[in-house]
Amino acid sequence: MTDPLKPNAGVFLMGNEAIVRGALEAGVQMATGYPGTPSSEIIETLARSARPGQLYVEWSINETVAMEVAAAASLAQLRSLCVMKQNGVNVASDFLLHLTIAGTRGGLVLVACDDPGGLSSVTEGESRFLARFLEIPLLEPASLQEAKDMTRWAFELSEEVRNVVLLRSVTRMSHASGNVILGDLPEVTRRAAFRYDGPIQDPDTGLALTFFPVPPRHRLLQEKLDRAREIFETSLFNRYEGPETPELLIITSSACTLYSREAVHLLGVADRVGILKLGTTWPIPSRLVKTHLALTGRILIVEEVLPFLEDQVKILAAGDGAALGIKAFYGKYDGTIPKIGELNPDLVAAAIGNILDIRLPGLPAAYLEKLQDPEVQAIPTREQTFCAGCPHRASFWGIRLALQRDDRRGFVCGDIGCYSMAALFPDSGYNTVKTLHAMGSGAGLAGGFAQLDLFGMDQPVLSVCGDSTFFHTAVPALINAVHTSARMLMIVLDNKGTAMTGFQPHPGLAVDTVGRPAPSVEIEKICGAVGAGVTVRDPFDLASTVQTINDLMERGEGVQVLVLRQGCALSPEKKGKKAWNVRVDEVACVGERCGCNRLCTRIFRCPGLVWDASAGKARIDEVVCTGCGMCSLVCPAGAILREVR
Repeated sequence: MTDPLKPNAGVFLMGNEAIVRGALEAGVQMATGYPGTPSSEIIETLARSARPGQLYVEWSINETVAMEVAAAASLAQLRSLCVMKQNGVNVASDFLLHLTIAGTRGGLVLVACDDPGGLSSVTEGESRFLARFLEIPLLEPASLQEAKDMTRWAFELSEEVRNVVLLRSVTRMSHASGNVILGDLPEVTRRAAFRYDGPIQDPDTGLALTFFPVPPRHRLLQEKLDRAREIFETSLFNRYEGPETPELLIITSSACTLYSREAVHLLGVADRVGILKLGTTWPIPSRLVKTHLALTGRILIVEEVLPFLEDQVKILAAGDGAALGIKAFYGKYDGTIPKIGELNPDLVAAAIGNILDIRLPGLPAAYLEKLQDPEVQAIPTREQTFCAGCPHRASFWGIRLALQRDDRRGFVCGDIGCYSMAALFPDSGYNTVKTLHAMGSGAGLAGGFAQLDLFGMDQPVLSVCGDSTFFHTAVPALINAVHTSARMLMIVLDNKGTAMTGFQPHPGLAVDTVGRPAPSVEIEKICGAVGAGVTVRDPFDLASTVQTINDLMERGEGVQVLVLRQGCALSPEKKGKKAWNVRVDEVACVGERCGCNRLCTRIFRCPGLVWDASAGKARIDEVVCTGCGMCSLVCPAGAILREVR
């Protein structure tokens, strides 16, 4: 049988897997990152290829550390990869500002996976602007094959310009799948050695410093960018397709290239519309772009999300207006292309149709008729909710009851993770979270609110964060709160893994990225060491959890930390295992006559509990129920029973 992973074989890969293959073909020896959709599969896939002395793979504590660890490999002449989602580039940007002006040695590629539309994010922030801010080359693959090939080339480019290269993917590129032709896997022979014995400014043997005076180093950084621009002018990742003199020129990149091609095909205007696809988008290859701007008087820029390409193209056109003449530009600024959210072929086709005065083909009548079919109309909507058996549901139920019992208008400063849903659905009973921003910001905000007793504020302040987030960025805020004597309760929701992105390990677990035993760092010991009071509870022990929260809120001074520890119901060690047999006593459940206003299914809302309208009673969905038994503690009539298995 032919080995599908041999060179020249065509294999079916996810976009993130294609990026992995490109890195392996480049001879990558270190890969680091922090979990974040849509990027997580890259490090997970590389971890399966990790070999001592050949490839080291690490889930780092946060994106800054991931970047620093990868930079160490580069400074020791190895090729390294650092992976994160778009928000993570912001976290790493402080160190990146220093690293990019100091320069690198071995190829160092930063893969940033953006999320237009915020499909799995609370922002749709862009890493493209950070490439310009950091003054480093930016590459954007427009197909799965390019994701592989461009990643491989990015390491060569990094070593050519002696700096970090940013490769930007987007959700539809990272999570799409298709055929990819593989290249050779090299014999990795580089040995790590950090040279620091040469002239101080020698890029290969000098000191690795960000030092004064800054202007000469900044000038060198811009010379590196100029070198990248020259390379980009003839790059095969930039291509034009279409007529010699198009009525309309589309300039695009990334997944928007695919949307543009499909839109042109949908409208049947391939003989009227040209597409200039750019894979190297910063610094923009100015001569190449000007050559194509000269072909027509109308230009449409198609990109996600903000007008990054549009700004650059217009600047080029304005700077060479005498030669290029007057142009009509369409894009984000005039509203032809939306400034928010994902694009798709229909949106691009509508933009082209408006410019060329073409009527878009409508949906087939049969399709519209089918949408009105009663069976289609009856398909239930799927709402966002905590999973069945989720310990966060139990935690927030306990927090809610404790705040109601305390009755001082206390509130929770939230954080990013599965538990963000506690800020949603006001009728669900979980809307205890009143602030929600970046990772770790819940603890920082709570520490700030806690100082406002000086101005008459007497509301109890709580913060919540997950175990991975605790290590990522919550510790500095905790230390600050202890040092400033902030009166606050920090609740760490420890579900034993980075659950939201796929159970990647963190320092609190006794395994490393590739599953080997590793020293664990205990959350409660860190909290105790910095001077906070620490209590540990199981959120499934509802009475104890509620009483503990109330007791800790009553304490007059200082920072208290409550660790609510219970494994995620979907974790590998718990999935498919039930702690209890749970059933509804149909005699005890009197439904609407109970007076609880369907507390179990309308307020508690576990997917394992459903309302049987025909019987007028709650029932257990045996397929969904994980057997956590929490619902038995919620039912005021005692109609939900949990029995030993």
